[in-house]
Amino acid sequence: MREIPGRRRKFSLLRPSGSPTAALRAALVCATEWQWPVLPGVGLQPAGEDPGGGRGGPDAGDAEARPRECGCPHPDCVVPGAHPFDPGLLAATTDARMVRWWWTNRPTAPIILATGGRAPCAVSLPAVAAGRALAVLDHAGVRLGPVVATPTRWSFLVAPYGLEELGELLHRQDWVPSSLRFHGEGGYVVLPPSRTGAGRVRWERPPLRRARAQWLPRVETVVDALVEASAGAPGGGSKLAY
Repeated sequence: MREIPGRRRKFSLLRPSGSPTAALRAALVCATEWQWPVLPGVGLQPAGEDPGGGRGGPDAGDAEARPRECGCPHPDCVVPGAHPFDPGLLAATTDARMVRWWWTNRPTAPIILATGGRAPCAVSLPAVAAGRALAVLDHAGVRLGPVVATPTRWSFLVAPYGLEELGELLHRQDWVPSSLRFHGEGGYVVLPPSRTGAGRVRWERPPLRRARAQWLPRVETVVDALVEASAGAPGGGSKLAY
């Protein structure tokens, strides 16, 4: 299932240091210990530099000092650096040799989790609404799995769900804000310690330490709180904040 907008994609090794070694080790933990299929995201490049390595001109300035933009060829990319490009999403794997090869050649590439199938799915919403939902769920004593956070958006990882199951859940809602997104089969989520155009990706609710498999809640246990928090956000939850 594609990423669907609301109706109307060892714990210590995953700390977001941003170093090349941290990205490779985190990707290996996801792929080999948790059996989460991953692949490298397109990543960022200095503004004015083309994907082939060219500069924007003689006055482009120092690469590290310039703003950074998506490494894909689309100048209006809405999720800069935070999506697959080459290889495509279908290349996601749990094979350690492939993961090592990818991140040895692209050591700072974002880590993309291909959601759905046997892999975790996710529900994401704007950061302000997500913080409100997390507080509500904690107060209600709901057990949660890992929660991924960027400066603009948080993703709650949940157990795999199908399109039919999701459709039934959403049908029960009076209204599902378009700012709420569902990442099932054919979708993806960026994992720490990636850096994207939105900023650094971190764990708001970290994975379990030394777990050989990560426990995940079923989507129906969290969807009501996420819908309510999104609807109560500024603008009624209609703004799709990437």
